Amino acid sequence: MSRIKGKLAMITGASAGIGEACAKRFAAAGANLVLIARRVDRLAQLKETLEREYDVAIHAGRVDVRDRDTVQAFCDGLQAKQLVPDILVNNAGLSRGLCKFFEADHGDWDEMIDTNIKGLLNVSRCVVPMMVARDEGHIVNIGSIAGHVVYPGGNVYNATKFAVRALNEAMSIDLVGTSIKVSSIDPGATETEFSEVRFHGDRERAKAVYKGFEPLKGDDIADAVIYVVSTPPHVNIADMVVLPTAQRNPYVVHVQGASGRKM
Repeated sequence: MSRIKGKLAMITGASAGIGEACAKRFAAAGANLVLIARRVDRLAQLKETLEREYDVAIHAGRVDVRDRDTVQAFCDGLQAKQLVPDILVNNAGLSRGLCKFFEADHGDWDEMIDTNIKGLLNVSRCVVPMMVARDEGHIVNIGSIAGHVVYPGGNVYNATKFAVRALNEAMSIDLVGTSIKVSSIDPGATETEFSEVRFHGDRERAKAVYKGFEPLKGDDIADAVIYVVSTPPHVNIADMVVLPTAQRNPYVVHVQGASGRKM
């Protein structure tokens, strides 16, 4: 028996990549959805497709997780409609640049910090009190292997994902005594729009990141999320690191014709 069917799952950054893959997997499992992202056109298309294919109810909205007032207003609207998420997937996140910290762009720093850390906090601060009020829920934070091992050029992105890892643990501690579970899924090399965003739209450079080995896909991480939220009430997976078989840490990746390389 599915533990997901009929539940309400809220996913941030749902218009592409891991967020979109999670939306599809939750819908296929019979969950109703709350989807938020900045690209409303892609979100609307996803909503229409999933409602038609899976006969689930979907509430979608254009929300930039960096904008605290917009997040609050959206969540107030959910509460007014009695749409309290059973599951929150904090997926919205990005990386900008891959250079030494003393050569980096300040705007890139702000975008990563405001999205990856503050965005996660903004959404959680609005949604989690609703979960606490009924003593039920599951928070899944999408972290990264970058929150476990620092790599050259990662600096601020690494720092944001180390922060997500710390916040995941802190949320769990703060929620002790409730029935609410907190989990982190930390992917390794995953081919989505991530590298294209990191390199400011340079598609050729983005493709080169995954050359010579098979990276993870968004669907692989969505499978992990579904597994984590399907555990029995007495089981909580606190942190799951998911890597492609070719990758053993950010530095060591088996590439065809070579023993490994630095990422």
